[in-house]
Amino acid sequence: MDSVRADADVEPGTLLVAATSLTDSNFRRTVVYIIDHRDQGTLGVVLNRPSEVAVHDVLPNWGPHVSNPQSVYIGGPVEQKTALCLATLKTGQDHRSIDGVVGVHGPVALIDLDSDPDALAPKVRGMRVFAGYAGWGDGQLAGEIDRGGWIVVPGLPDDVLTPPDVDLWGRVLRRQGIPTALLATYPSDVRRN
Repeated sequence: MDSVRADADVEPGTLLVAATSLTDSNFRRTVVYIIDHRDQGTLGVVLNRPSEVAVHDVLPNWGPHVSNPQSVYIGGPVEQKTALCLATLKTGQDHRSIDGVVGVHGPVALIDLDSDPDALAPKVRGMRVFAGYAGWGDGQLAGEIDRGGWIVVPGLPDDVLTPPDVDLWGRVLRRQGIPTALLATYPSDVRRN
């Protein structure tokens, strides 16, 4: 009998939504956008953790081109001195015809930060810069999903650009329908319930 891995639905463009039971401070109430998923491991970025650091302070050429707030987002606990940039391309743009762009899923693409931001900016609807990333080795994510730590759901291109004043965690859960949508009402601090 073949068993299906718990991470079988994970692919580039899907979201990992932290379950209410996930209390690790790096991932509590986070939404992780999956950039790459293979047998060797998985890579993604946390979409809802803006930092106080402005992009123009660390990548001056990119600062004017990133979406508001123009801050670096904490992509995850791995290699936080590494910067990744995700963008949502404008309708009609094909990532294969743009230098410095690697398609992830649909209009969402990974941007090479060594590229010319002035040349790329007119081709995108928005961009975010992330410090660090979330990463899992072979079988690690499947184990976390199997233990109920993550809810795997389809992502939308605009999730990548969601402003910090929007509760992305709750928004993504609410659009899943009942019973998953009910998790969006889970209090951020159960002691205040």
